[in-house]
Amino acid sequence: MLLPDKHISFAESLLGLGSFIIEQLDTPQTIDNIWRKFEKERGSRYPAYHSFDNLILATDVLFAIDLIYENANGNLEKRNSARTSCVLSA
Repeated sequence: MLLPDKHISFAESLLGLGSFIIEQLDTPQTIDNIWRKFEKERGSRYPAYHSFDNLILATDVLFAIDLIYENANGNLEKRNSARTSCVLSA
């Protein structure tokens, strides 16, 4: 379920959900705000069902690959692109 395959579409995978999360982090957001946005867009713009647990798992994946971090206020933020490219190329 982490990656899309023959039976799991990109939208149904945690990787796809992670792309939704990254898209929402143009400004720092709480996980609750991201969940509310996902619930509004589920079905119309985002075609797959995910539970809040899946949102947490996708967030964990993004933390693990160092694409996001928690700022001093407890909000999620994207890493800057220079640091991200170094992490992904290593």
